[in-house]
Amino acid sequence: MALLVVVLLVALLLGGAGFAVHVLWWIALVVLALWLLGFVLRSPNGGGGRGRWYRW
Repeated sequence: MALLVVVLLVALLLGGAGFAVHVLWWIALVVLALWLLGFVLRSPNGGGGRGRWYRW
C-alpha cells in the first residue's frame, strides 16, 4: 500500500512539474515576442543614432 502511495505522489509531482514547465515555456515565448517587438518599434535618439528601447 505504501508503494502505491509513493508511486502516486511521484506521478503527481512529475505531472505538476510538467505543467509548470509548459506554462513557463509559454511565458518565455510571450516575453521573447515582446522583446523582439521592442527592437522593431524603438525610436531613434535625437542625435540621429539608433536608440535603445530599454534603460539598462
